[in-house]
Amino acid sequence: ALPAQTEAPFYEEWWFLLVMALSSLILILLVVFALVLHGQSKKYKNCSTGKTISNVEESVTLDNGGFTALELNSRHLNI
Repeated sequence: ALPAQTEAPFYEEWWFLLVMALSSLILILLVVFALVLHGQSKKYKNCSTGKTISNVEESVTLDNGGFTALELNSRHLNI
């Protein structure tokens, strides 16, 4: 009588598990990289340089952030 020795299936071998783990890691990194690039392009798409400013007052408030101009315009100096 010969004992029935069956080999382990290939999906239980160490090399197959290692290949699957590395493939999964690469896939996850690619997805994260694609999402980061998509987010960056969407962020800079809103700040396009082709916008024209028609009003001089708008250009002053955009140049200095709007806060300083508002503060200086509303302050009254007593001389």
